[in-house]
Amino acid sequence: MMNLAHPGWLWLLPVLMIPLIAWYIYSQDKNEPEMNVSSTRAFDGLGTSWKVWLKHLSFALKLGALACLIVILCRPQTRDSWSTSDVEGTDIVIALDVSTSMLAKDFSPNRFESAKKVATQFVSGRDHDNIGLVLFAGESFTQVPMTMDNATLVNAIGQTEIGALEDGTAIGDGIATAINRIRDGKAKSKSIILLTDGSNNTGVVAPNTAADIARKYGIKIYTIGVGSNGTAEYPVAIDYAGNIQYQRMPVVIDEGTLKNIASITGGKYFRATSGSVLRNVFQEIDRLEKTHMDVQRFTHTEDHYEPWALLLLGLLLLSLLLDYTLLRHIP
Repeated sequence: MMNLAHPGWLWLLPVLMIPLIAWYIYSQDKNEPEMNVSSTRAFDGLGTSWKVWLKHLSFALKLGALACLIVILCRPQTRDSWSTSDVEGTDIVIALDVSTSMLAKDFSPNRFESAKKVATQFVSGRDHDNIGLVLFAGESFTQVPMTMDNATLVNAIGQTEIGALEDGTAIGDGIATAINRIRDGKAKSKSIILLTDGSNNTGVVAPNTAADIARKYGIKIYTIGVGSNGTAEYPVAIDYAGNIQYQRMPVVIDEGTLKNIASITGGKYFRATSGSVLRNVFQEIDRLEKTHMDVQRFTHTEDHYEPWALLLLGLLLLSLLLDYTLLRHIP
């Protein structure tokens, strides 16, 4: 919306325009040539010369240029403004298991790619949330700090690969790193979504200890056990050509620990036995994690005097062109 930074300058329009128009009318009457004749019958039907109208046009153009100058002094602009709206938002950290076992092929094409796809869809639908990404295997790492930039987060998830960290499953370390990212968030609701397909077998922090710390900070943990029931093709070796060799093995997930972590923090445990079930799990978490919050939006101010300056220049040049061509006075 267009506004004037200094609308008080608009008073110059009547203050300058009215005297100038009055002076112009008065000067026209004084400058009219006179001649005494016995009859004006010979001049009947002549009308007013077109040059008289051009002279009036030239004066109107100068007035228009002056009006443009006054508008420029008023500084037309789009003004900065704050607007507050009530939206639903929360702080979330996705803790993603990147251990080698996530390449198991009981999901299409594997657990890891399926988890990345569903996580990407989840992030894309959370426009007003602060979301972070933590990766863990034998150790943990913050891939993306808390951010509302969904595009950055989606790109980071898409570029995540198995093998970036030492192999293993340090669930407690993954939770601890996620807590460090989210604990200072300003949202009333804070939650961690933990995706893993195994059992805690390494790391410094025990899973239950990490869950107790999360509870003290008011952080809920939603745990997701990723893996089908029965057996699945697991990666077991890499051949001489660099191809991964698979072997069918039983699916083992420490559901007891994952359920306990969720229970301690007031979260919920889910078992995702397929890509479609995993997608439904994220949809349920999406419904659970909604918090109303006030969001302030800032609108930038920018001056827009250029069109008025161009119009001023055009009117002035046209007026001068008329004065020095068609309305030129010969001494």
